[in-house]
Amino acid sequence: MANKIIPYRADLRERSKYLRNNATHSEVLLWKKIKNKAYGVQFHRQVPMLDYSVDFYCHEIGLAIEIDGGSHDHKFLYDAKRQGRLEKEGVRFVRFSDKDIKQDMMNVLLVMENEIKESMA
Repeated sequence: MANKIIPYRADLRERSKYLRNNATHSEVLLWKKIKNKAYGVQFHRQVPMLDYSVDFYCHEIGLAIEIDGGSHDHKFLYDAKRQGRLEKEGVRFVRFSDKDIKQDMMNVLLVMENEIKESMA
């Protein structure tokens, strides 16, 4: 799966750019911790894939990070379908709640570190 580029709809490029420029507080907090290969791999923000954008993605190991805020409370079926389609492309997911990012960053980073190590094994 290393460095697999997943195709996406061309119109998602602008939407992803908008989302990067209008990140949630939780996205900003996590980005500060994982940018610049902080864990030995390069993550990118708001990466378009198929018909979707994922919050963070590492092409090297095929790992997507999603932050689920209040808007996701009523989108469970949509999120499950979206994740399922991307998993068929070989993408692995790790999800954190908005609350975990804001209140328990230490454990979030431990989970991230373990997911990255597992992906590289």
